[in-house]
Amino acid sequence: MDRLKTESARQPVAAPAPADGLATPLRRQSMLVIILGIALAVLDSSIMNLALPDIGRELNVSAAHAVWVVNAYQLATLVLLLPLAALGDRLGYRRVYLVGMGLFAIASVAAMLARSLETLILARALQGLGAAGVMSVNAALVRLTFPRSQLGRGMAINSVVVATASMAGPTIAAGILSVASWPWLFAMNLPLGLFVCWLGRRALPTNPPAESKGPRFSVLDVILNVTMFTLLFLGGEQLGVRMGGGQSSLAGGLVLLGIGLLVGVVYVRRQWHLAAPMFPVDLLRIPVFALSMGASVSAFCAQMLGFLAMPYLLLEVLGYSHLKAGMVITAWPLATVVFAPIAGRLIGRFQDGLLGGIGMALFAAGLLALGLMPDHPADWNVMWRMALCGAGFGLFQSPNNHTIVSSAPLHRSGAASGMLGTARLTGQTLGAVLLAAIFAIWPQHDGFAESVALCLAAGSAVIAGCCSSLRITRGANARGGH
Repeated sequence: MDRLKTESARQPVAAPAPADGLATPLRRQSMLVIILGIALAVLDSSIMNLALPDIGRELNVSAAHAVWVVNAYQLATLVLLLPLAALGDRLGYRRVYLVGMGLFAIASVAAMLARSLETLILARALQGLGAAGVMSVNAALVRLTFPRSQLGRGMAINSVVVATASMAGPTIAAGILSVASWPWLFAMNLPLGLFVCWLGRRALPTNPPAESKGPRFSVLDVILNVTMFTLLFLGGEQLGVRMGGGQSSLAGGLVLLGIGLLVGVVYVRRQWHLAAPMFPVDLLRIPVFALSMGASVSAFCAQMLGFLAMPYLLLEVLGYSHLKAGMVITAWPLATVVFAPIAGRLIGRFQDGLLGGIGMALFAAGLLALGLMPDHPADWNVMWRMALCGAGFGLFQSPNNHTIVSSAPLHRSGAASGMLGTARLTGQTLGAVLLAAIFAIWPQHDGFAESVALCLAAGSAVIAGCCSSLRITRGANARGGH
């Protein structure tokens, strides 16, 4: 018995399942782990974009093939978010998070050492699998880390990190590529990933005891989930390439989308009557959750349309240099960083639906103002519009994510967390396809196509605002969703 006690004392002790969040010292350590993990996972989704021309030249492949260095990561993340979230509900969010972070770090080394496109794509897919483990339970761990009265602040910190990491990818890549070759883009992932795993074993909270044992983990449901999202992603990607003027089959893209939807019907029918389904139809039956998901998809669609259209507008139409364009665009993430914590402090004082509706109104106004800019605007005239977009999105995202996470039962936090990432990636993919379609209809970069894209983005933001505001009429989240 003494020997067992001694051996047990040597093992790292995880934070206990919290009744209402962790104590302050552990809470800070846990949040540091969560912040670093989600920052690395989100950063790697965009850090490779600037390196694609260099990769194509070094590995002697076309741009159409090189883009799969980015696609492999995004696709692997998208298709595995919900299965790994379901696994987190059963095995523990902490375990899924740490295994995902470990795989991400190891795959980063493989990507750094890759000397062929096939090896690099495989390593990026493994990275995406690891990132899915991190993203799928990220919000669930935030929920267990903070007490209910401070959950809004925790979600705000998380939102700031995600927004900053998404925008910082190209800037960090530019800095690294100016002094080193593309493999060094992966260099920071190993030491930071190992640090996250080391500290996470001691600081991350464990799941609270489940109220009831969920159904067995179904391999068939995993296959259906992966197949559905893969077909929808590939169909959307083919349509985007086709509409953007590349070589792709319009019929092939539509067929892939059609088959993906059919697989989705079969998949959802299997999930419909389960108590804890992998595709969380049980949560989508909760009106405030469904409205928040609709708002999230529409908001990220608008964000991606704006992100992708603005470089064309600044570089091709207004004739900005890359440095000047980067400085002007920085007004967007900076405003998000400022307003997301403010939104976090307002959660609980005002309804989440009201905060989200106001945020999307500001976001839509900023996008519309960008789309209707004069022909030769001054720099400040562009920057205040960008800042308005960032402020609106920052005011929206934290309350909306707070509603998504807090409206789910505690034992379904993993499923809600997985849906956060799924909504973000779905909206971003939809925005990219819509922009490709616009550029196919108006291929010349004279400012008209960019204006159409920004006005369409404003419309998508209005839809997100309507979904958010509808939660007010239902009396939802009168006290921040609790």
